[in-house]
Amino acid sequence: MATTCHVRSISLPSRSHPLNVSVEDQLERLRSSQTTSTSAYHKLSGLKVLFECVDDFLQLPLSQQTLSNEQHGEGAEEVLNGSFLLLDVCSTTRDVFSLMRECLQQLESSLRRRKGGESGLATEVEAYMVSRKQINKTARKCFRNMKSVEKKNPSAVDAVGMLRDVKEISLEIFQSLLSLASQPKARSSSHGWPVVSKLFQSKRVPFEGEATELDKIDAELLVLKSSKDINLVQVQNVVKALEAFESSIQEAEEELEGVYRMLVKTRVSILNTLSH
Repeated sequence: MATTCHVRSISLPSRSHPLNVSVEDQLERLRSSQTTSTSAYHKLSGLKVLFECVDDFLQLPLSQQTLSNEQHGEGAEEVLNGSFLLLDVCSTTRDVFSLMRECLQQLESSLRRRKGGESGLATEVEAYMVSRKQINKTARKCFRNMKSVEKKNPSAVDAVGMLRDVKEISLEIFQSLLSLASQPKARSSSHGWPVVSKLFQSKRVPFEGEATELDKIDAELLVLKSSKDINLVQVQNVVKALEAFESSIQEAEEELEGVYRMLVKTRVSILNTLSH
């Protein structure tokens, strides 16, 4: 495929090149998914496909020539730093999802052991919220790292510009994921209960269904926390909601592992190209 390309300048193969088209198509799909209620699982699946296309693209001689040419020294550094940032953010997001799943499992276990007529669940719910605060702290740090990234003006159609677009859409998806599993900008109500903030709504409404479900779970837990006696039916309903949310978190966590492996592969390809 690469042998059909005619090198005229140090630039990306034309937009009609199959691998370039594949990357652009996948970028467009992911941008569209950011304005819909597409699930975390499907967004991550799309992100993994994107990086598979990117890695194939990086194997093209002309793409490698573009990155390795010394006149693109600043751009190459940007690409290398971007690949490291994405690895770091993906790893943190994976950790947040893992912690959230453990947090949900512990609360589920505590609720299942309870029986109707017993005293309230203040202790169990408070323990859950303490764990959530730690998750939020980790997510807030990751958000700060992403916000510190300088936005650059679109460049010409070259490998650096394409990888910049890939980085930006990837960070948007990771932001959406973190807002699903945490409360990065949580504030407290008059009762000291954190309220989920509506992040990034000026641009999109990511995972709207799941975020609303998290709000419902928090509201139900607030009722359980303040109740003197346990309503067994209410507890069972909360457990079901927790199990459903845990299932979606686990699915996304598994996809995150696949995305992380592709990010490692892409970074290795970039390092290999820049070392020659």
